[in-house]
Amino acid sequence: MNLQINHHTIEQTHSLKLAGEVDAYTAPKLKEVLVPLTEKEGQEIIIDLSGIEYMDSTGLGIFVGALKSTKANNSSMKLRGMTERVRRIFEITGLTEVMDIENEVKGEAK
Repeated sequence: MNLQINHHTIEQTHSLKLAGEVDAYTAPKLKEVLVPLTEKEGQEIIIDLSGIEYMDSTGLGIFVGALKSTKANNSSMKLRGMTERVRRIFEITGLTEVMDIENEVKGEAK
C-alpha cells in the first residue's frame, strides 16, 4: 500500500494528515516531508494518524528522530487520531511516555 500525506501550514503550525501504511517502503516519503519541518525553530507540528492502517519499526524510527529534532529546535510535535492497532505499537515501545499523543483512539467508544 501507499502513503498519502496532506500538509497544511498556517504561520508556524503544520498539520499533516497521513493515510495508508508507514513501513520500510513508505517511510522515506514521510521523512522527506516531516524532518525539514522539525529542523526549523519554533514550529508546531500536528500529525493526524487516523488514516494509518499499519506502521512498522521503520515508521516509529521516523517519529523518534522527528521528536529529537523538534526538541533540539524548540518546536513541538503532537500525534493524534491513532487507531487502536497503531497506538498499541507506541505503547509497547514506551513511546506513549515520551511523545505528545492525544488520548482519543479512533474506533473507541467515548
